[in-house]
Amino acid sequence: MNWLLIALAAFLCGSIPFSVWLSRLFYRQDPRAYGDGNPGAVNTFRMSKPWLGILVLLLDVSKAVLPVGVAYGMLGLRGIPMAVIAIAPMLGHAFSPFLRFRGGKALACALGVWIGLGGWSIAGAAVLGAVLGKAFFTNDGWGALTGLVFVLPAIFIFQADKLLLVVWLLQAALLTYTLRTDLAKAPQFKPWLKRLFTIPRP
Repeated sequence: MNWLLIALAAFLCGSIPFSVWLSRLFYRQDPRAYGDGNPGAVNTFRMSKPWLGILVLLLDVSKAVLPVGVAYGMLGLRGIPMAVIAIAPMLGHAFSPFLRFRGGKALACALGVWIGLGGWSIAGAAVLGAVLGKAFFTNDGWGALTGLVFVLPAIFIFQADKLLLVVWLLQAALLTYTLRTDLAKAPQFKPWLKRLFTIPRP
């Protein structure tokens, strides 16, 4: 099969707006009316629908795992074609044709890409970094980017491959764009961290 067709299928798979469709189906609500206005699991949680938020999160991760895992693991694609396929689900989520090309930040898809490429050895580092970023920074964008930073050493440790470095660079560029509003603000540490490093006055 032509790898461009696989890339197109990966893009369309990533473009499925599960948060919007499922929220409308079950609750006749739109998650884009909450939080930062983006379609995704976070704003589905903000609708006070935890079970649906978890489902959306799993589906958004899976819609990247499936095409990337098939192309990388089953079809054995490598090089530039695989790099294009790996970024395609994220592009689909960020620029979904089902939402007039106004999609989400593609964070869950980014995690799915790493699961598809290397299982949890690298994806686990992304989750750890994102959790720490969430704990350290008040700004969600900087917290999410921390997860991507943690991916880089994990690539060298667990699966040193130039392809993964190319995918990392493509993800960094795309996430910098989708998180641009958050990243335009200087990173701010959580109050508990500030108190930890504040020297009390005598």
